[in-house]
Amino acid sequence: MQDLQQVFASQKKLIFFLLAFCALGWGLTPFKTVFAGLALGSLFGLYNFWLLVRRLEKFDRSLSEGKKVASLGTGLRFASGIATVAVAIAIPEQFHLTSSVIGLMIPYVYLLADRIIYHVKHH
Repeated sequence: MQDLQQVFASQKKLIFFLLAFCALGWGLTPFKTVFAGLALGSLFGLYNFWLLVRRLEKFDRSLSEGKKVASLGTGLRFASGIATVAVAIAIPEQFHLTSSVIGLMIPYVYLLADRIIYHVKHH
């Protein structure tokens, strides 16, 4: 089974390719706000996933040491999602709201697809 850092490294590669695709789409198509929203949401989504990885590792360490288990940081991830939407609403001429929300969920969709593919290959 892959460890969390390998999954996160794979996630980063995908997001960087997506950001390159968004930059091309932003520069070459008339849908600048849609691609900017996808990029904004993807960056915040990657940040959320990084927070989740960091908190899960801390959670695992706490359990293995027998210490009290801390929170998994759901509040920070919600705040990040709210910040994404706030930026998209505050600057609608630059960021498309719906594509920002879709971009925010891309890392989680990729994680789900990656886990399904992993289990199909190895089981």
